[in-house]
Amino acid sequence: MKKILILAPIASSLLNFRGDLIQDLKKNNCEVITISPKPSKEYFKILKQKKIVNFSINFKRNKVNPFNDIILLFRLIRLFKKQSPDIIFSYAIKPVIWGGIAARFCKKNFYALITGLGYVFHGSTPKRKFIKLLVIYLYRFALINSKAVIFQNIDNLNFFVEKGIIPRSKAYLVNGSGVDIKKFNVAPLPKSSINFLCISRLLTEKGLREYAAAAKVVKTKFPNVIFSLVGPEDTSEDGIDLKEVNTWSNHIEYKGASEDVRPFIQNSHVYILPSYHEGLPRSTLEAMSMGRPIITSDAPGCKETVKNGINGYKVSVGSVDELVEKIIWFIKHPEKIKPMGIESRRLVEEKFEVNKINSKMLKILGIND
Repeated sequence: MKKILILAPIASSLLNFRGDLIQDLKKNNCEVITISPKPSKEYFKILKQKKIVNFSINFKRNKVNPFNDIILLFRLIRLFKKQSPDIIFSYAIKPVIWGGIAARFCKKNFYALITGLGYVFHGSTPKRKFIKLLVIYLYRFALINSKAVIFQNIDNLNFFVEKGIIPRSKAYLVNGSGVDIKKFNVAPLPKSSINFLCISRLLTEKGLREYAAAAKVVKTKFPNVIFSLVGPEDTSEDGIDLKEVNTWSNHIEYKGASEDVRPFIQNSHVYILPSYHEGLPRSTLEAMSMGRPIITSDAPGCKETVKNGINGYKVSVGSVDELVEKIIWFIKHPEKIKPMGIESRRLVEEKFEVNKINSKMLKILGIND
């Protein structure tokens, strides 16, 4: 039996994004131990029901503090030595960097999953440039002895190789985290007014201000059209304050956070994510799996989800005008929504189905050779 430690930036992501992978690891006779910030009582209960051991370590993903990060590193080293895992698997910036460095000290097999570059790699302020250079250096140091680094889109993979963070021989590409097509089954379109939906943490880089601006323009011409937004607040530097979101109430219906997004997708007609960058957006794939056409940006991670004119449309990053144009196109061509949604589902079944993704992941991890 192999012992695998999984490091996560947020406890809820262990079930929402890695739940199926964890179950597949256990089916392959692996002991799985998870490390994350302290889960909520609800999540802790579910982890316990699924017999998933969890150790609480706060990665403080939105804060840069060298003193805290050194303490984090020593806590990880101590935990790795005590648990003596066969494999350490990390995803997101801090778990990958500090997990990778701790694994080097402990001489453990380390695998990383890059789920996106993150906001630190975008922007041109002096602070952002300095943090970007620091993170690149830390990635190089953390991943030098890694067994494999897994990416969810080719742009992120090429960036790591071109910056000399890893050699191409260590880079692997998978189509996102995968979608359970039974759980996210095709849902009939609602008979209400056309409802456009966005599911996202409240972050600038998700294109939410562009979504709100486009909704405001469209509502002046088509007042009965609905624009919905679902997602939690985020404490990062890039976060959008809830007070600002509430100012959008005349044209955006903000539904708050939700543990189960399926009812919102069921009540929608078209899914929108005008993000600046992604790994490969899970929410978009879930909407596609439920038979919804997509409007998204022509950005890394997003562009992989849409075949232009087939299952939706891509717009330029940051372009409110193009977003308005494509939204109005769907309003004027409602008969196209269902067939384009069928193409979305077909694309998910072909490329993004969770069992196909996890089979490849297990092979990369050396579990299912």
